Amino acid sequence: MKHLDEDFLTRYLNNPSPTGFEAEGQKIWMEYLRPYVDEFITDTYGTAVAVINPGTDYKVVLEAHADEISWFVHYINPEGFIYVKRNGGSDHMIAPAKRVNIFTDQGIVKGVFGWPAIHTRKNSKEETPKPTNIFIDVGAKNDKEVRAMGIRPGTVLTFEDEFMILNDRFFTGRALDNRIGGYMITQVARRLKEAGQKLPYTLYLVNSVQEEVGLRGAQMIADRLKPNVAVVTDVTHDTTTPMMDKIEQGDIRAGRGPVITVAPSVHNKLRRFLIDIAAEHEIGLQHDSASRSTGTDTDAFAYSNMGVPSALISLPLRYMHTTVEMCDKADVDSLIQLMYEFLLKLEKGQEFKYF
Repeated sequence: MKHLDEDFLTRYLNNPSPTGFEAEGQKIWMEYLRPYVDEFITDTYGTAVAVINPGTDYKVVLEAHADEISWFVHYINPEGFIYVKRNGGSDHMIAPAKRVNIFTDQGIVKGVFGWPAIHTRKNSKEETPKPTNIFIDVGAKNDKEVRAMGIRPGTVLTFEDEFMILNDRFFTGRALDNRIGGYMITQVARRLKEAGQKLPYTLYLVNSVQEEVGLRGAQMIADRLKPNVAVVTDVTHDTTTPMMDKIEQGDIRAGRGPVITVAPSVHNKLRRFLIDIAAEHEIGLQHDSASRSTGTDTDAFAYSNMGVPSALISLPLRYMHTTVEMCDKADVDSLIQLMYEFLLKLEKGQEFKYF
């Protein structure tokens, strides 16, 4: 396994980047990439693009998304308890007893998702966590004290949990979906630079915003860049953990390699090109399918600009949209290698048309 820059990964993942509030994470991402790329492009809503060999007429995208799920303050009751609404697909079931960081203009305020003690709950009609009954306690005596802390409806917050490594094998923490993707494309750029590789085309390394609320950043940047080909990396479900239905979710295992998806938005010739590269370099691959949309930024790129040949390479992930998302380090390394070898094999002007 080639060296993975775990120091950068730790710093990048521990920095919060809620959907719509990705700017600080993008600064960290760009600063890391600065020695390995030629220039940067940013757009109005905060998508960041690192450019290698700018100015050619053949444009290639490697893409991930920069945002993480989070919550908004929605209602503060008279007793000072805070009710929330989702910003993206945040999981209400895991909220009770979690610590949170609330991002105010005055700085971070600490809080916790409270929950009635087990002694006070009746088994016969015990409530489960729901978006309408989970609440945050910041230690305030009333709503006025909460507001004095700088907290008001619309204030964004994230879970506090940070990155760790389990058994020297699994990267674990919140926001691997999908800042692990942004991390992986930085490592592709680093390997290109350290190997002295010169690409014959323009490469855009894209870290898009607002994927979790409808692929919005990818839609905007695809229209701006007008690429000739796009490869997107995101995460998919490791289905080997308990309570997963393989008939519904497929048979995907962390540690067996990246996942190539078949879907209407995935261009079959580009997908086959990636599969052949993986076979040539003995990179293990898994396969999955999506019946309509992939639910990733692949769809945004594929259907932009009258059609862009696009493919999706996914990283198997356990416990998606929780604070203990897990991926295998070996899969991370394999996916980086596959993207790297793809860039070296791709020729300037290469066409992927069916006819």
